[in-house]
Amino acid sequence: MSDSSAESGQSASLNVLGQPLAQCSLDPLTGFYRDGCCNTGDQDAGSHTVCAVMTDEFLAFSAERGNDLSTPRPAWQFPGLKAGDQWCLCAARWREALDAGVAPRVRLEATHAATLRYVSLDQLKAHAIDRNH
Repeated sequence: MSDSSAESGQSASLNVLGQPLAQCSLDPLTGFYRDGCCNTGDQDAGSHTVCAVMTDEFLAFSAERGNDLSTPRPAWQFPGLKAGDQWCLCAARWREALDAGVAPRVRLEATHAATLRYVSLDQLKAHAIDRNH
């Protein structure tokens, strides 16, 4: 994928189901490119590809691991998250949360196919909020 296709949004991106990547969240505005989608590209070293629904348990887990997602950071266009917010998480962090038993639910249609380098589709499906897949 070229840089321009990654930055252009959904047109070249597929989700874990092999379909066009759906939007994750515009409020709060998420995504590595802050385009509302869990797009990824060469600049995204953290692979922010999992569209997850935040829980208090996961937010506490992430803070314990040194990544406070609850505190607003305006300089980074980061509003701070609360339970119920949808956010593009780093795939490796979601896997870490899975291993610890605190993985948040995911939206399969909005989770980028690159996530499958970190976890299996079956693992994602077991935590899906869109169970019709």
